[in-house]
Amino acid sequence: MLAELTAHVRAGQALADAQVAAVVIALIDDAVGAEPKADFLAALATKGETHAEIAAFARELRDRATPVPFDAATRGREILDVCGTGGDRLDTFNISTTVALVCAAAGVTVAKHGNRAITSRSGSADVLAALGIPVEQSPEQAAAAMRDHGFAFLLAPRYHPAFKAIAPARALCAGRGQRTLFNFLGPLMNPARPTAQLVGTSRPELVEPMALTLRALGLRRAMVVSGEVPGPRFLDELSTLGPNTVAEFYHDRGHSCSVWSASDLPLHPATLADLAGGDAAENAEIIRRLLRGEDRGPKLDAVLLNAGAALFVAGRARSIAEGWSLAEETVASGGAARKVAELAG
Repeated sequence: MLAELTAHVRAGQALADAQVAAVVIALIDDAVGAEPKADFLAALATKGETHAEIAAFARELRDRATPVPFDAATRGREILDVCGTGGDRLDTFNISTTVALVCAAAGVTVAKHGNRAITSRSGSADVLAALGIPVEQSPEQAAAAMRDHGFAFLLAPRYHPAFKAIAPARALCAGRGQRTLFNFLGPLMNPARPTAQLVGTSRPELVEPMALTLRALGLRRAMVVSGEVPGPRFLDELSTLGPNTVAEFYHDRGHSCSVWSASDLPLHPATLADLAGGDAAENAEIIRRLLRGEDRGPKLDAVLLNAGAALFVAGRARSIAEGWSLAEETVASGGAARKVAELAG
């Protein structure tokens, strides 16, 4: 079956939902070898994944994730995730993780889905652990943390056991320099099933397809962004250094895609080097300094810009500019630093 579907996509034909379901069964089957799985993933990437295919894969794989047992009150809130696809290889500090902490401090319920470092020196799990925040929580512990503290980290391998059978095929593709569907599927797989999401990708051409995919997965509010820096190169965040490709949708209106600049916001002059990070310990210290108000330069600008967008997406602000102001107040008041201390417990 997998060989037939590999030939199908090599012929340039899209997969129907039932065919995606059959592929997923093969991909998570330990009895199927890594080579045919890698051949399929490479063929699909060469064809180019449609947003309908991406949504179908995300739905099938997310349905196999370990669920988070929320109580009704928590499930009734707007639940936010802030994450990027990774892979921009620009060595910035953990911007989206910092943003998630600021949003939690501002009163938003956050389910941060992520992993340890793969293409960077410090993944979200690494820097949170360095801050003393739990990253190995059970689903029950994560549900309690979101109920009581408004924040939980969901470590991807713990919630997606099916991915273990796919890892050898992904490694084969990576060794050949071949990207796969899984390079951008991660942000779509949050087992908490957030209702609102800010997603970053370093590939501007994926911004609109990923937004359409999130909508197909049932999110109420979402924004997908790719930020340009001189080069041109692209961050999987909103950029303070250049124009941003943005696709967004909200439950009460249609979707839109545009190019937007943060030039109207009070940005410090900056270069990419001003956003540089290091290993987990170094990035944790960067975050502590930012949230204690000890660094008010370009790194804080990057956090405030992305937090402003996230607070807007979560419905806590009426615009990115208003979200920037709320994030700035949350940091200046000490609320963000107190939230980190609370979560580290």
